[in-house]
Amino acid sequence: MRGAGKGQASMRLQIILSGVEATVQRAPTQCRWCGSPRVVWWQTVVKPLRDTRVAQVEAQGWHCRACGRTFRVYPVGVSARQGSQRLFGAAVMLYLLGLSYGAVDLALSALGHPLAKTTVYYAVQAAAERVPGLKRSAALGGVHPAPPAALTPTAAVGADVTSVRVKGKWLPLGVTVDDLTGQVLTIDALTGEDAATLVEWITPIAAQVGARLLVTDDADSLKQVADALGLPHQVCTAHVQRNTDALITALRPLAEQDMDRSLCGLGVAVAQALADLDHLADLIHTRQPTHGDELRDAYLRYAPAHSPQKGETASLAYRLRALFLDRWNLWPHLTRYRTWRSPQDEQIDGTNNGCERSIGWWVKERYRSMRGYKREQSALNVSRLLCWCGKQLATGAALAEVLA
Repeated sequence: MRGAGKGQASMRLQIILSGVEATVQRAPTQCRWCGSPRVVWWQTVVKPLRDTRVAQVEAQGWHCRACGRTFRVYPVGVSARQGSQRLFGAAVMLYLLGLSYGAVDLALSALGHPLAKTTVYYAVQAAAERVPGLKRSAALGGVHPAPPAALTPTAAVGADVTSVRVKGKWLPLGVTVDDLTGQVLTIDALTGEDAATLVEWITPIAAQVGARLLVTDDADSLKQVADALGLPHQVCTAHVQRNTDALITALRPLAEQDMDRSLCGLGVAVAQALADLDHLADLIHTRQPTHGDELRDAYLRYAPAHSPQKGETASLAYRLRALFLDRWNLWPHLTRYRTWRSPQDEQIDGTNNGCERSIGWWVKERYRSMRGYKREQSALNVSRLLCWCGKQLATGAALAEVLA
């Protein structure tokens, strides 16, 4: 089943529910307790089942001649629980598509298959805990005796941070993606958004995937991460273009009037300041690597502007100085995508859209219909489960894999 919200950032899911068989199709080859192959059939029993189609199934009891213990074998889609994997899968699917735990209970009850909302909650959390990959621990194999599967290698890693409310407080969630394909690598809960925390978070991921480039938005803390890792850095062109256009729009009316006479004090004509702003707008939209010197020349025009003292408002000339200095320093990071190539000669588009889309689809889309999470682990679990289902779009996410 597919689910889609409104707009381009809607999540896309294709979920496959487990089938349920009435009888055991394959006999066990070894004892569940000791592993011995000396097992014999013991008995067949009828098990009542809560399912959307099947009311009862046949389960088998088997005896081990080695350890003397017995164990039960169930048909596909059935376990020791009263409900089938298909019923629990339907509950998980409805929750992922936007219903609350209580609403899932009401919906299934209306269809004649009630599940208490606490049962729905535990089914969702249990499925999410078994999601393969998407954890930072995949990059820390030495810490765990049996680490998850290693992360997919990639030369370009995108990273971004978003936040969700948990019991009234904001919880930062870090998302890393393969910037060449847009596939999510990890979703992790963070203790903060400072540079030191982000460095600790990204370092093992970048090392595990063999990253040669870090792609982020224009947040200062993420720029510091690239410097700390010693990786070439690409700043999202869309973020910088949007921010620069907004600043130019705000500064143009001030430059036309030169109300504080700061341009006059530097000997810069109003027409020159307006021409500099217009040229900056052109440079930000074309983003050619060789145009950095033009930003330097513009900055030098306003470099003598005095910085404001404590309690003072920055002058127009100083604001222009800061703008041109920042864009000049940012230019190599903003235009790197023009010349960067992966070892396989792959290119990037220069944006952080991979992370933005992943956050929109797998974190925010489900979160928008909620008043917040009750547990930090729930926020992380649901985001990872949604992402895992979304990654299986081509083949369909078989919930039996995480419900068994």
